[in-house]
Amino acid sequence: MVDTAYRFQSGFPKIGIRPTIDGRRKGVRESLEVQTMNMAQSVADLISEHLRYPNGERVECVIADSTIGGVAEAAACADKFARENVGVSITVTPCWCYGTETMDMNASIPNAVWGFNGTERPGAVYLAAVLSGYAQKGIPAFGIYGQEVQEASDTSIPQDVKSKLLSFANAGLVVAYMRGKSYLSMGSVSMGIAGSIVNDAFFQEYLGMRTEYIDMSEFVRRFEEQIYDVAEFEKALAWTKENCLEGPDNNPASIQTTREQKDKDWETVVKMALIARDLMVGNPRLAELGFGEEAMGHNAIVSGFQGQRQWTDHFPNGDFMESILNSSFDWNGIRPPFLVSTENDSLNGVVMLFGYLLTNTAQIFADVRTYWSPESVKRVTGHELTGHAAGGILHLINSGSATLDGTGEQQIDGKPALKPFWDITEKEAADCLSATSWRPAGVEYFRGGGFSSDFLTRGGMPMTMSRINLVKGIGPVLQIAEGYSVDLPSDVHDTLDKRTDSTWPTTWFAPVLTGEGAFTTVYDVMDNWGANHGSISYGHIGADLITLASMLRIPVNMHNVPEEKIFRPRVWGLFGTESKESADYRACSNFGPLYN
Repeated sequence: MVDTAYRFQSGFPKIGIRPTIDGRRKGVRESLEVQTMNMAQSVADLISEHLRYPNGERVECVIADSTIGGVAEAAACADKFARENVGVSITVTPCWCYGTETMDMNASIPNAVWGFNGTERPGAVYLAAVLSGYAQKGIPAFGIYGQEVQEASDTSIPQDVKSKLLSFANAGLVVAYMRGKSYLSMGSVSMGIAGSIVNDAFFQEYLGMRTEYIDMSEFVRRFEEQIYDVAEFEKALAWTKENCLEGPDNNPASIQTTREQKDKDWETVVKMALIARDLMVGNPRLAELGFGEEAMGHNAIVSGFQGQRQWTDHFPNGDFMESILNSSFDWNGIRPPFLVSTENDSLNGVVMLFGYLLTNTAQIFADVRTYWSPESVKRVTGHELTGHAAGGILHLINSGSATLDGTGEQQIDGKPALKPFWDITEKEAADCLSATSWRPAGVEYFRGGGFSSDFLTRGGMPMTMSRINLVKGIGPVLQIAEGYSVDLPSDVHDTLDKRTDSTWPTTWFAPVLTGEGAFTTVYDVMDNWGANHGSISYGHIGADLITLASMLRIPVNMHNVPEEKIFRPRVWGLFGTESKESADYRACSNFGPLYN
């Protein structure tokens, strides 16, 4: 068994709070000490109250031992942050400070500055001065400045400032947590899919991550040499038989597998799930069994499984393995999801990772399969699309694998949702399992058999679809589409679903339209999507994705996020304010990858 404590034993990065101050003593500095330290403490309290690590614990903040009035105190703060594993830096001040003497010079971590908007002391003047210094030194920093003037005695944080502080801190933690971790490629390139050509330079230079590789024959070795916890396997198999309902076999009778073979396939796919998890994060039980090297794992926070076709032409497919690992529960109970990208599409795996770390919720991997116009739906089914779906819908349907959280059987305020594992109830996990049917794999696609998860996502959920694409000459670009899951009448769903493959999981998705660019129509969203896959996250998190992308120097080529929600480093405005999309490309190109 791999428990949450073991999985996250290396710990998490902390957020450092730097209270900077006017260094002039004999009255000036002394009058500001309490106010400045109170600002730092209020930011730490805000972050710890609202943000959590993937294991559910509250985010930890570290405050400098003293206010920072000059370079000596700045250096002492930097030393403390290095000892305390600080991966994100926030400077706060209500007053003028000596810019380049007090600034955080660590260019490898995200930096932000909150300058208090008060008239008694010029916090805004320092903010402008130090951001100018950051720009001149090539360290993009986020500027935070409240819209309304506050009294010097006001210790509250205005709502607009709170929003920016939390957006920066949340995205900054993603940057810090990814650094030093691994993407595990299980197999190689699947069916010529470009995203499964794992680009180690992208992972290293933009994300600070390693790329690890194993051949799929490693699964066979572990089968045959019994390199897995046999006791856990027996427990997992019993749980699977009790909780995973096997659905009808849609294969022609002449090519259906026997009951005996199906039972063997269940044993194989359960072992695959155990082995893939152990490969990612290790398993101390393996060391007890005499497999010390295998017990260590690959320090992987995301992985991909090639599957098709070298594996699936002979062995059961990876759909159960991927679906159950990507879910927030299994035979060991409710736990954080593992991230496994279908067909080893590492670029989709990256946005799954982004969405997971920003929200702590499971991510839906899907093919962006079909655009259904209102006219086409009416012609085929007689049904008229309304509400969010009035402009048309996208059929998101993966070839047999998606997180069971994606059923939408969890609830927030009585509405369907995907939740962090610590908020999921036993009943909600059971409802997700009950809403999923495990269909014998179509052997025309999967000659080795196996089982595909089959469910229909409940409608009405706010969702964000995203994708990273690599473009020669530019590098990575991110695309984002906020929208809603959609309910269709059951007969309409059945008619449309059966035109593809009714044994696979479906999400009907309606992007929010802006009437401009790639979001003029739903067709334009489909027509501008950069690849055959997308990752779907619960909630409208496009603004957080944009903030994160700017930290990593990844430009955004399409999005439908309201302009007032977008938060990037202040220096982005120096690359142009008229066309912010163009300025984003220029800024990312100028500063280059974070770890280059």
